[in-house]
Amino acid sequence: MTDITARSSVDDIVARIERLPTTWWQIRTRIIVGVATFFDAFDALAIASVLPVVAPLWKLAPAQIGWLISAGFVGQLLGALVFGWLAERRGRMAAMVWSIALFSVMSLVCALASDYHSLLAFRMIQGIGLGGEVPVAAVFISELAKAQGRGRFVLLYELVFPIGLVAASLIGLWVVPHLGWQYMFVIGALPGFLALVLRRLLPESPRWLAVRGRLAEAEAAMALIERETQKGTGKPLPAPQPVVSTLETPASRADLFGPLYLRRTLVVWAIWFAAYFVNYGLSIWLPTVYRTVFKLPLDQSLKYGLITQAVGLIGTLICALAIDHVGRRPWFALSFVGAAAALAVLASHQTPTAEQVLACMTIAYFFVSSINIGVYLYTPELYPTRVRALGVGTATAWLRLASIIGPTVVGMMIASGLSAVFMTFAAVAGIAAVVTGLFAVETKGRVLEEASP
Repeated sequence: MTDITARSSVDDIVARIERLPTTWWQIRTRIIVGVATFFDAFDALAIASVLPVVAPLWKLAPAQIGWLISAGFVGQLLGALVFGWLAERRGRMAAMVWSIALFSVMSLVCALASDYHSLLAFRMIQGIGLGGEVPVAAVFISELAKAQGRGRFVLLYELVFPIGLVAASLIGLWVVPHLGWQYMFVIGALPGFLALVLRRLLPESPRWLAVRGRLAEAEAAMALIERETQKGTGKPLPAPQPVVSTLETPASRADLFGPLYLRRTLVVWAIWFAAYFVNYGLSIWLPTVYRTVFKLPLDQSLKYGLITQAVGLIGTLICALAIDHVGRRPWFALSFVGAAAALAVLASHQTPTAEQVLACMTIAYFFVSSINIGVYLYTPELYPTRVRALGVGTATAWLRLASIIGPTVVGMMIASGLSAVFMTFAAVAGIAAVVTGLFAVETKGRVLEEASP
């Protein structure tokens, strides 16, 4: 097989994907992968519902609470890198199966934790699976999407992640007081059953198979998708039309730090870090802050956290429906500005009330949640198929680093007062707004191979 044959096959696969209408098969695919992503989010935030109980039970200091939150993100940082590499070498499906299996099994193990140190260790290991599933799933869904309406297609799938966050808060509101904190982790183990059957339900990414030179497998996967799509329409598919040529694209241009990609890499790393520094640094701490700083009852603390998560979900839905019209760069820049403004207003109050914290944090979370979901669409658009999973995995590693640093910063600063905490997070969001507005690359409406040659 010559290099030209392989690349012309990639062009053929892209042309065939671009002519596909959206049918039940594409919706079903997003639902199947979405189940795993839902529980990934659920397990990531379950600790927020657990902490208001285990913190007083185990007499944890604020710094210990911060480390318990951050432990999962240490694992997720490793998982993003390891499973990003695995997805490039062994395929998107293999990486998803093993990451789902790992975080499901370890969720069950977390339910058996008997003290601070055991839960710390178990959460770190569980995080490896949690950190691997979401970025690889985002790459897989992106590679099935055509250019027209890709933002809506991908982000309506990605909505399952914030839905999972809301579900973790909502379910925790009842489960933790009535059944005990351990059952939050028992519920989080359910997607382990999906790992057993995922390969039978979905094909490997045809784009990835073609780029790897596995042309017979790419043809079989693409033919399956076309058959299922044609069943959904009940009529023949339109003839594929050439949409892009990769014949003149040297592989060396795919370097994440090469001339074409260095700026993209640095900017998207900044977006990931800033958005999730604000997100996890504050949202996971909120129920504990309401409980320990404002002395609110457990059920009210959890309800306030749920309100913030629910409004964030509304922000992600608006993003999914509007980002194809507004564009990636202006959406991210304006959302960072909105989050920074809300946090700065909150920081101006030396001794804010619980209600003021709820109002301003909910506004900030509305904006930052839309970035949190939008960047899962944007990052796969910035890299070619041969390094897309590695690029997304490396970028999401900055999410994990931010998620480690953010809660730890709150734990270290909270004794000095909430005002300093909120001002720190406002500054991070403000800097990110400037970086994004000036340097981000727009990818709206462009075929993946054209946007990232």
